[in-house]
Amino acid sequence: MAIEPDQLDQSGLELAAMLKHLRRQAGLSGVRLAVRCNMSQSKISRIEGNKLRPSLVDVEQILRGVDAPPAIVAEVMAMARIAQTEWQDRKALHRKGLDKKQLELAGLETATTEFRYFLLSMTTGLLATPEYIRESIVHAPPVQQDKVVGMKLERQAVLLDRSKRFTFLLTEQAVRYPLVSPDAMAMQIDRLTSLSLQINIRIGVLPMGVKFSNIPLSTFSIYDDRLATIETDLGAVVFRNPKDVRSLIDRFTLYETHAAFGGDARELLAEWAWSFRQ
Repeated sequence: MAIEPDQLDQSGLELAAMLKHLRRQAGLSGVRLAVRCNMSQSKISRIEGNKLRPSLVDVEQILRGVDAPPAIVAEVMAMARIAQTEWQDRKALHRKGLDKKQLELAGLETATTEFRYFLLSMTTGLLATPEYIRESIVHAPPVQQDKVVGMKLERQAVLLDRSKRFTFLLTEQAVRYPLVSPDAMAMQIDRLTSLSLQINIRIGVLPMGVKFSNIPLSTFSIYDDRLATIETDLGAVVFRNPKDVRSLIDRFTLYETHAAFGGDARELLAEWAWSFRQ
């Protein structure tokens, strides 16, 4: 089923209204439902007021608490799954400020132990040189650019935390996309080679000739097994539903089997860096 951005925006409100309607239809007060669900009454109130995003388990408990029939359970659980998905419009993110986005990412990275990144067309800021970062945000307001470059570079410190594990899968297009001058591109690729030697970082590359997918591709990131994002040129979709996150983990694992790692990856990176130096 295709999910439209407007549908994502409305889904939380619709789910909250439906759960409140079902409680009232069952003749239950918030206190009585809370007891049936082993939740606090304040949590029920926040869910019904759309002030708290309920997990799928929360929704299942509430549906059992109101004795909802199977057809209603199926309908509401479908709504809950959509509500677990968030659309982030790229233009809205720019209006909000790229610096605020960097703070959000830094907080997410602090709370994550295992990171998985599939990079389709460009290198991520965590792996980028200052020149590459600056060119990647050239369309941002000039007053933000210096600050955002500095924040992106500060975020790279997370790579030094040996308690965290990183796997980056980059297509050849992502590695070789000529965002900066040839000399700067060679240095950017050299950085990938250097980081691939770090014990808690795995960098895999997928050369052009490798057929590793029969489905449309998008850049995506996975944080542990609790949250994932898919990025497009229009914005990003954030998934919190465990089934959706698991689906992306499975896809990532499949891509890994086709990627070159270690010495094989470094040979390819050296070849591509040399092509920019010639």
